Amino acid sequence: MAKKQFGGFGGGANMQQLMRQAQKMQEQLAKAQEELETKTYEASAGGGMVLCKVDGKHQVLEITIKPEAVDPDDVEMLQDLVTAAINEAMRMSDEDREKTMGAMAPGGMGGLF
Repeated sequence: MAKKQFGGFGGGANMQQLMRQAQKMQEQLAKAQEELETKTYEASAGGGMVLCKVDGKHQVLEITIKPEAVDPDDVEMLQDLVTAAINEAMRMSDEDREKTMGAMAPGGMGGLF
């Protein structure tokens, strides 16, 4: 009786090679994820009046507000500047993650991260 080949992959040696490749890719993804989480992203709003730093885990690390940005008669503007700076820093983090992780994904799967 002839042995059946596994799913058309052609025997155990090829399956072992696929498993090693999958494990290597998983290790590379984990390393990239760890590196992304340690990065810092900085964005400003209002011409540098408000500065925000976040890390790759989306934790706000620092917000700096220049004194001239504080107008007691226009608190809403300051709130908008803080929000804009935070959102831009988060967008930068997400874009970097997408670029880094997407480059590691098999063809056509870049949007998974």
